Amino acid sequence: MPALSHIRNFCIVAHIDHGKSTLADRMIDLCGTIDERKMQDQVLDRMDLERERGITIKLQAVRMAYKADDGQDYQLNLIDTPGHVDFTYEVSRSLKACEGAILLVDAAQGVEAQTLANLYLAIEAGLEIIPVMNKIDLPVARPDEIAEEIINIIGGSKDDVLRVSAKSGMGVRELLESVVRQIPPPKGDPSGPLSALVFDSHFDKYRGVITYCRVFDGTVKANDYVRMMSNDRKYEVAEVGIFSPEMRAVKQLSAGETGYLVSGIKTVTEARVGDTITNATNGVKEPIPGYREPKPLVFCSLYPSNSEQIDELRAALEKLKLNDAALHFEQESSEALGFGFRCGFLGLLHMEIVQERLEREYDLDLVSTSPSVVYHCYLNNGEEVVVDNPARYPDPTKIARIEEPMVAAQILCPEKYFSGLIDLCKKKRGVFVNSEYIGAERLNLHFTLPMAEILFDFYDQLKTLSRGYASFDYHFTGYQESDLVKVDILVNAVKADALSFICHRSESAYRGRKVVEQLQRTIPRHQFQIPLQAAVGNNVISRQNIAPLRKDVTAKCYGGDISRKRKLLEKQKEGKARMKSIGRVEIPQEAFLAVLRYDEPKK
Repeated sequence: MPALSHIRNFCIVAHIDHGKSTLADRMIDLCGTIDERKMQDQVLDRMDLERERGITIKLQAVRMAYKADDGQDYQLNLIDTPGHVDFTYEVSRSLKACEGAILLVDAAQGVEAQTLANLYLAIEAGLEIIPVMNKIDLPVARPDEIAEEIINIIGGSKDDVLRVSAKSGMGVRELLESVVRQIPPPKGDPSGPLSALVFDSHFDKYRGVITYCRVFDGTVKANDYVRMMSNDRKYEVAEVGIFSPEMRAVKQLSAGETGYLVSGIKTVTEARVGDTITNATNGVKEPIPGYREPKPLVFCSLYPSNSEQIDELRAALEKLKLNDAALHFEQESSEALGFGFRCGFLGLLHMEIVQERLEREYDLDLVSTSPSVVYHCYLNNGEEVVVDNPARYPDPTKIARIEEPMVAAQILCPEKYFSGLIDLCKKKRGVFVNSEYIGAERLNLHFTLPMAEILFDFYDQLKTLSRGYASFDYHFTGYQESDLVKVDILVNAVKADALSFICHRSESAYRGRKVVEQLQRTIPRHQFQIPLQAAVGNNVISRQNIAPLRKDVTAKCYGGDISRKRKLLEKQKEGKARMKSIGRVEIPQEAFLAVLRYDEPKK
């Protein structure tokens, strides 16, 4: 077991696609952690989804043994983090287990929105920052300009910015030397009572819950009895181990080290991320400050296309929640789609990833409703109602005011796209706050935007207007009063709850008309005319009719008196009137899907 002074815990933070996982690969190569035959690109990205999309979704830990230039052996514990804004929560968890962070910036693209967001998280956590410029061997690299950008943000001199190429391995050894020299060793008392922070976990069907933890004080080994401080339950440790990057059992984990525990925990709720593990007897009195509970900002409903799979969907969501603390769900039912679950996510990519994992890993065929956000309704009697589903929207006559979630957004873009992006944000009800230069020709724009407005096609339009050069980051700031209405969709004068939605009053007519037009194209014709309406309260804001199927009852009449034909037509008319009064419109699932998966087109 190395002395505390020879341990370094650090992570890599960066914007999407700036080379975090590739740099981790080169470090693992250099330290000889994995056999050459088993080495592959993105070795820390285990999921098929991560490999296909080329993004990191889950943080991954690895222990490396490194012999420094001074001849000393060091234990390096690296945590590879995601870069996308939806997985910022994963980044905050990895920072808690480290003393230092490598700030990685692409030498061609420069400082991006998520680079800044992750940098501020690391500074708040009190970490030592090592600025590193990656991809310096690219023909379009601008090392001097980008170094200037980095120094403008974190201070220091250009010589402090290390230059590496994660692809070729150039400069990686010098980076590891900087990690050993600059990042402080962990503090802790190996002989004191156990104090370990749970920063992640996953479910193994043979061994139960495997908890990933960083030990701050004390020592833990197999056959020890430990206690989870949040629920006061005691467990016997069956195995302790490290990540190399495969799980490998060791004799013990001591202060300053990162590893895993297997202790026979069977259910999701018993191994909460952010919990403190201590000795069952004579443990620490105070838990380690954990993490802020992640609050879901985007909601959508998931239904199995085969209603018999509802129990399988529940079991799959419970297993995913263990590995993803930010996922929330509760059961609900819909007249159109049967039983399902209302799920909460951190953002649209998070929602997409969870849905894809459910379909792939658990072999489910799912139907998802369109995403929405959480609104706070304050009633006339002072009561507050939280609305995460339009079906729960209170009676409009009883509402005093409605508040919607707001985000502070920052957009980094070249100067020439400045005006187009400001127009886009204003169309989305955004308020311009300020702007500042980062480098000679790049601007950092700050806006306040309603969360609901960035759910539909905002990101696509942002990339289109900026020719792909703009980067976008946001964080939730709170709730603000707004003029919102619920738009009901009526099919043959009957409300279809699954199709109703909440939006700003200024957009209600436009969006209501689009939904009605979509339904008109997808609902099959019946024997009677079907009116389709969009309404706000009692006011109809849009209407379309589906024409009835009509049998030619006069086909057998040729020639002769016209009154015979009229009599047959009148008889048919009476039959259709009677049918309309008792007929129910069957809305096929395809019609729901056409509306629910329908993204707002560009205006």
